[in-house]
Amino acid sequence: MCSTSIPEAGEAQLRAQVEQLERMKAAAAAAQARATALWKAKRHAAEIAAGVPRSRRGRGLAAEVALARMDAPGRGGRHLGMATALVDEMPYTLAALENGQLTEWRATLILRESACLSLEDRRRLDAELCADPTRLQGWGDARVEAEAKRIACRLDVAAVVDRSAKAAADRCVTTRPAPDTMVYVTALLPVSQGVAVYAALKRSADTTFDDRTRGQIMADTLVERVTGQPADQPTSVSLNLVLADTTLLGDDAEPGWCQGYGPVPAAVVRALVSDAVTDKRAKATLRRLYRHPESGELVAMESKARTFPKGLAAFIDVRDQTCRTPYCNAPIRHHDHAHPHHRGGPTNAVNGLGECEACNYAKEAPGWTVSTSDDDGHHRAAFQTPTGATYWSTAPPLPGPPIRTVSVMENGLSIDIVTFAAA
Repeated sequence: MCSTSIPEAGEAQLRAQVEQLERMKAAAAAAQARATALWKAKRHAAEIAAGVPRSRRGRGLAAEVALARMDAPGRGGRHLGMATALVDEMPYTLAALENGQLTEWRATLILRESACLSLEDRRRLDAELCADPTRLQGWGDARVEAEAKRIACRLDVAAVVDRSAKAAADRCVTTRPAPDTMVYVTALLPVSQGVAVYAALKRSADTTFDDRTRGQIMADTLVERVTGQPADQPTSVSLNLVLADTTLLGDDAEPGWCQGYGPVPAAVVRALVSDAVTDKRAKATLRRLYRHPESGELVAMESKARTFPKGLAAFIDVRDQTCRTPYCNAPIRHHDHAHPHHRGGPTNAVNGLGECEACNYAKEAPGWTVSTSDDDGHHRAAFQTPTGATYWSTAPPLPGPPIRTVSVMENGLSIDIVTFAAA
């Protein structure tokens, strides 16, 4: 093991320590891959012995792997597939990772570029690229990826072309928060369409002359062509923008929360609401929500229906914000019963969970159990995996000023007054 850095160490010693720690990270990734592959083999053998049908074997294992790595369950399949490929199919890449000559990400790039090849060709690529790991010295991500792609094309160009043709099925649009109350909107498109979109925006910037920059013109044009309204028109606030009434009225500077984005500064929240209220072309609706006086979480709702009614589903969306499986960052797609409805689970806020599609299906695998509780206003969910591990998630509190307890003296007695605001 590498000792902890000490203030007296010289720069050369610290540089050597950084290098050693990087090699240790790579070696740990290789050891983790071996353990994951062995876990998969043991689970497979146990399911065969238990008579689990072939079509149901391995269900939920990827999600378990992700939870064990404190990662989003949606990435579990990648971790599991990478471990299997490294251990069973690409020994030279695994050795380079163990020796610290490849980082985990660069090993992932090699695996990704070889995924479309047959087992025989994948092993050829592995040997050609990594049998002599010293040639990898000084290679960055782009060089490793390009070399793996070049070899793959030479070994089986038809497979590479076929994969490219099928990739169009993965086209999608996603968002993620950016600094300073901005957001990245990313479109994954076939190359011809993506280039055409960018060229159209660029053409608009080339023919527009005002005080905006080229980038601003391209961004505004994108908004106008997608939404059908001018970029400077206030947006109708119909996006579950949650804030405390005290924040809305300017009594505090606590941030609000926007579904699909996250925390939003108080000044920006007030501006969004103000624009939507004062501009006749936009509209805003108001829904009152109340926080628990201790935890700050939402109060409960209940229904006797099997499916979650619209209002209760919206309640769960606001309370959970993202998929409630630990470490998952995906948006909510399903409103699920933690204790299954067919086993007597109620359709209420305590038993309800917001889940992404993949996590909802993963926990239906044999050996998984999910339970929920609501103690002192804290909505908690416990996910127990087939190996007996338990992972917890707690619903985040609503935005707004913190709950305050103020002590006052009256007639010689000390009285605690709890103050809190509705959200």
